[in-house]
Amino acid sequence: MKRHMIGLDIGTTAVKAVLFDMDGTFIDKETGDYPLHTPDAKTAEQDPDEILERTFRALRLLVSRNGCGHSIEFISFSSAMHSMILLDRKGERLTECITWADSRAGDYADRLNEADGLEIYRRTGTPIHPMNPLVKLLHFKNEEPELYAQIGRIMGIKEYVFAEISGEYAVDRSIASSMGLMNLETSEWDTELLSMLELSADQLPELVDTTEIFSMDEDAAGDIGISQDTKLIIGASDGVLANLGVNAIHEGDVAITVGTSGAIRTVIDRPRTDVKMRTFCYHLTPGAFVIGGPVNNGGVILRWIRDELCQQEISEANTCRRDPYEIMTEAAESVPAGSDGLIFHPYLAGERAPLWDAKAVGSFYGLTLSHERKHMIRAAMEGVVYNLYSVYLALREQMTEVRSIKASGGFARSALWKQLMADVFGEALHVPESYESSAFGACILGLYALGEIDSLVAASRFIGEDEAYHPDEETYMKYQDVMSVYIEIGRSLGAFYGRMQELRK
Repeated sequence: MKRHMIGLDIGTTAVKAVLFDMDGTFIDKETGDYPLHTPDAKTAEQDPDEILERTFRALRLLVSRNGCGHSIEFISFSSAMHSMILLDRKGERLTECITWADSRAGDYADRLNEADGLEIYRRTGTPIHPMNPLVKLLHFKNEEPELYAQIGRIMGIKEYVFAEISGEYAVDRSIASSMGLMNLETSEWDTELLSMLELSADQLPELVDTTEIFSMDEDAAGDIGISQDTKLIIGASDGVLANLGVNAIHEGDVAITVGTSGAIRTVIDRPRTDVKMRTFCYHLTPGAFVIGGPVNNGGVILRWIRDELCQQEISEANTCRRDPYEIMTEAAESVPAGSDGLIFHPYLAGERAPLWDAKAVGSFYGLTLSHERKHMIRAAMEGVVYNLYSVYLALREQMTEVRSIKASGGFARSALWKQLMADVFGEALHVPESYESSAFGACILGLYALGEIDSLVAASRFIGEDEAYHPDEETYMKYQDVMSVYIEIGRSLGAFYGRMQELRK
């Protein structure tokens, strides 16, 4: 009987259950969407039970459609980082799932940064920012002390789902290191931080390696329709697994993922932090760590441009039965590199790397009467790439060499996006033939955990041929001129972000 594996990726807006055979061949995928609740500018929550229901439904449908209930060797888990759910001592929820996008703890991030934030970052590898569960906990401790006093358990969305499927309360060290509470050197909960928060290690999940193997809960196996003998690999965070999924696992291999948000990462063999706190450092396996930077503003920028500025393109798309993004991209392609002097800073959702400023706001600079909507579309696309390039420059300072740049995510479907990135970075951009890089990366980690492959380097044999986009030298030089202006303007505007926040109240 043919054997199969499932990569389960619990993302910010959807869960994806992806079926592969044991040779890494993609077979099928089932997706379950769920909303992000943003009742005000700072709150970004989700219903964890809704995510749990969508997860079980996606697994059930995938298994039943493919008739593979008795051939699933393992399910390996991937998840978005920085989420937090508080439960009381009886296991009842005190909060919704507070996501990375929630910025209510902004004041406490500022206070911590003014005190000993840099030292905490050096110990944990997680920048001090409202996304950080450490900072979220500090907010609750001071702003909602009665609720805080009831905390029995603290977990993220991955641990919430994993507990239901396995019956175990555990967290992998990859997700744990993004909580801002795990010491990178010891790979254990940081006792000083727990003392500061007046918490005990018993209120946090058991720390395990990303290759830890668990058993299926009997009821969960029956609900999904698979054998109880199916193994569960706890897996890691979606970011570090995306590196595995595109075979960017040697130092010098850079992986760029752009979906709704985005990130740039590379794998190193020991913990390393940045003196300016521009990048993160997260655990992958005991001998592998991932450094890089996440950005809030990826494909969400183009979606905002579509919804707010491109009603004409939407109408044309409906008439022609085409995707509005195709029409928008065609318009952007008619505009020269640099958008005729129009620059867009894409901080519509605040920003993590390289600014780590939740108060950051977006702006068009250089608008004139000669600019049209197509210039704004292209400037927005360029702005997203400029911001990623800024993170790359910070990451580059911590690397001895760049061997390759590999891209994945929704943006990789657009030739303009990919050529634009090659031209701005001035490097060849490789787009591997890989399906759902985080889910596939989870499966590669599962194969390694079970001894089916002897090292993560063996991932290369599962990745198909890639397509390459090479920079145009003249365009690259043009973008270097634009980048210097982009960075200078950004530095100048930074002084006004706090004042702009006050004006919005």
